[in-house]
Amino acid sequence: MTIQLYDLCGASKDLRFSPACWRTRMALEHKGLNYETVPTMFTDIPSIAGGGQRTVPVIEDGEQIVRESYDIAVYLERTYPDKPSLFDGEGGLQLSRFMHWWTGATVDAGIVKLVLADIHSILDQADQSYFRESREKRFGKALEEVQNQSDETLQAFRASLLPLRLALKKHDFLGGDAPIYADYCVFGSFQWARMVSDLTLLEGDDPVAQWFERCLDLFDGLGRKAKG
Repeated sequence: MTIQLYDLCGASKDLRFSPACWRTRMALEHKGLNYETVPTMFTDIPSIAGGGQRTVPVIEDGEQIVRESYDIAVYLERTYPDKPSLFDGEGGLQLSRFMHWWTGATVDAGIVKLVLADIHSILDQADQSYFRESREKRFGKALEEVQNQSDETLQAFRASLLPLRLALKKHDFLGGDAPIYADYCVFGSFQWARMVSDLTLLEGDDPVAQWFERCLDLFDGLGRKAKG
């Protein structure tokens, strides 16, 4: 049976940019499961998987519908215990839960202010209207006012990554010699920026940048081959 993953896309259906959807794609690849992606625009989301959805990723696995990237990872781990583990034990599960929340609060919160208007530029016209209205309501100002790619803002974002940078100094991945779901939590965020913007987020000698390059090469270069 093939799992269906509803995967956020831009005006081009080949442009898949959601950080959360990338986390789920990497989890499915890690597990070695058969899946297919369903390109989904923002304005499609309420009608997918039987209706009533508000965000992606959403997966359909037979009769099971599961939403939210972390919940999907836990579901895959419990449903397919014979496949490679996403967590490699209870410690990896707890680390991944922490990284899920830390990434949202720190990494995503920093990136969105660097690329918000860039995201708008890659969307279909109907999605552009939705995105502008919903995000300007959220931030209380125009998209173009939120996005700030000044050197000062960029350096502040890079400084916020210090805990991640220190964790990666002695190991190739957060999971040690091989990645676990904690790695995919953060990878999705940097892949999001890579898909929507030409901005160089990280300096080449940054351990985080070197880790990201390793992640791009995982699963036969899935992340690197993606069209941005």
